[in-house]
Amino acid sequence: MIVEHPAVITLGARQSLNKLRVSRKYLTTRHINVVEIRRGGGATAHNPGQLVCYPILNLQQLGLGIGQYVRTLEAIGAELLSTLGLASTSRRGTPGLWVGERKIASIGIRVSKSVTYHGIAINIRNDLSIFDLIVPCGLENVKMTSAQRETGRDHSMNQAKRKLAALLRRHLGTDRQ
Repeated sequence: MIVEHPAVITLGARQSLNKLRVSRKYLTTRHINVVEIRRGGGATAHNPGQLVCYPILNLQQLGLGIGQYVRTLEAIGAELLSTLGLASTSRRGTPGLWVGERKIASIGIRVSKSVTYHGIAINIRNDLSIFDLIVPCGLENVKMTSAQRETGRDHSMNQAKRKLAALLRRHLGTDRQ
């Protein structure tokens, strides 16, 4: 599934990483829901203009371990960002993608009986101020960025969705070799 969410803050399974900078009451006044979910990682935020991908796969059938799967999601995200004119990197111990010192994509997954849930969120053209309301992924002082902020271009979400779907098929689906 490839989607864009309305404004929402999700809290992951790692309770110590779920840090809100404002009260839940304040979030309610801003029409931002807070949802506790069963995926790795800490608090993250979603809103329109952010590309969120939820691959539902059987890792055993694909012959992938969890670490390989996370690295594959990072590779897919990096390839997508490259098509938008951005070079990104991953960091050991911190799933996601970075442009310099700024984080552009977050990964949070859950695996049950070899089946994956949740996935990757890539900031394309979303309002980044939502991240000021949380400590993203439990990382103090992290600055979030987007493809739009980094390139100065207004990227098409529909085009980004099509590109991401093709990359998913190539890396994880029927086009996989």
